[in-house]
Amino acid sequence: MDNNNYKPLIRFKGYTDDWEQRKLGDMCSIITKQTGFDYSATIKPSLVTTKVADTYSFIQNKDFEGLNINLNTDFYIPISIAEKYPKITLDQPSLLISISGRIGNIALYSLAEKAFIGGAVGICKLNDVDTGKTVMYELMSPTGQNYFMSLIKASSHANITVEDIRNIEVLLPKHKEEIIRLNAFMDNLDNLITLHQRKYNKLVNVKKTMLDKMFPHDGEKVPEVRFDGYTDDWEQRKLGEEAIEILAGGDIDKEKVIEEGKYPIYANALTNDGIVGYYNDYYRVKAPAVTVTGRGEVGHAQARMTDFTPVVRLLAIRSNHDCYFLENAINNHKVVVESTGVPQLTVPQLSSYDIFFPSSIEEEKKIGEYFHNLDNLIILHQSKCEKLKNIKKSMQKNMFVKVYERK
Repeated sequence: MDNNNYKPLIRFKGYTDDWEQRKLGDMCSIITKQTGFDYSATIKPSLVTTKVADTYSFIQNKDFEGLNINLNTDFYIPISIAEKYPKITLDQPSLLISISGRIGNIALYSLAEKAFIGGAVGICKLNDVDTGKTVMYELMSPTGQNYFMSLIKASSHANITVEDIRNIEVLLPKHKEEIIRLNAFMDNLDNLITLHQRKYNKLVNVKKTMLDKMFPHDGEKVPEVRFDGYTDDWEQRKLGEEAIEILAGGDIDKEKVIEEGKYPIYANALTNDGIVGYYNDYYRVKAPAVTVTGRGEVGHAQARMTDFTPVVRLLAIRSNHDCYFLENAINNHKVVVESTGVPQLTVPQLSSYDIFFPSSIEEEKKIGEYFHNLDNLIILHQSKCEKLKNIKKSMQKNMFVKVYERK
């Protein structure tokens, strides 16, 4: 094997030594799992669904990933029972590896609290937590995940074995300082991803709450929350009565037959190859307008501030109302679709929507601007999260030696 293959493509300055190949079994004091007999005979009958002082969390596949460990689990095990199984009690830093179900899902358990491992999970009690964390990041990489997939046994129930885990070989830096720096880099990336994911989730929940509070409920004439200076009742009206026009993507004007009997249709603007007279301005919806999906994610509204040519699945609404207000008013409305065939929203159904409107267009604009700004923040954190995930994927690919691809 070429020794050049023992070095990652990207590494920290000052480190030039080859990485060394090590077996996971040699890095742990024990690698084991819960047995089916122990579970059915003693463990399962003892499990409870409420956490009390004398219980440990019962960790299953869905309760861990990376550095994220959920201790608010579905089940808890009495400590008196857990003590009978010290090998599968989480009482020291350990790698957790799914051996069935979410195969390849891996986490580092290094919490102060003790816990107990569920079935379908291999537990690897580490001799060194820093080295174990590096192993975790390597096995979480796309290359590591592909390696897990290569271990799956050909059977009706996909699984890997404890012996497979013991024989996992990894390439690691020789110097502890490089291991620590590598871990810190990956930790920082994960923390940034988690930060933006939390901000995204929080903003999504804020929007959901404000949609409920800034539009009147059925039977009421004013919203719970509104801007200062506005006190007039809102009025519920049919959307079709408020629209200048509501169009369905795919509508055609049969009097405008061109090019060997073809009908011009509303089509995706990306398919417009510039043929004059086919996708011309007659079939382009003038902005400002609001589109609503008729198929797929049925009923989702989006403000459009530039002219566009809608795809077949879109409905387009032109009105004198603020587009950002109308977008959110429609999204806050219960979706009503045809019950037969492929679920779809039609022009008559959309036209029949009962929408609450304030008496003042200025209030509409303030509400629309509020939600538009909120959406921009949501998109910002979602975009940052996705960008960081892509950076992490690239770094996982280039900061670890691809030992498995050479097997």
